Amino acid sequence: MRVELLVSDAAPARGPLPTAGGGDRGFGALLDAAGSALGRADEAESAFAAHHGGLQAMVVERARADIALTVAATAAQRTAQAVSTLLGMQV
Repeated sequence: MRVELLVSDAAPARGPLPTAGGGDRGFGALLDAAGSALGRADEAESAFAAHHGGLQAMVVERARADIALTVAATAAQRTAQAVSTLLGMQV
């Protein structure tokens, strides 16, 4: 999955520049983290099915993936609701 940022036609806001080593990376990073958690859960399930991994590791990885997916879905839903509210405002 590839997420591309929308480019606004307005001038960018002036403020402190983000640092390369950290800071808020945005919604795309949240989706990437959820995707990698799902990948690790799939690997743990495959290892368990092939008798190379444990049941506990599989369950823990699946729970982590489910939580990451729930957080990403909630963030997307709230973002969509906020954008909808903004678009519905009369100017």
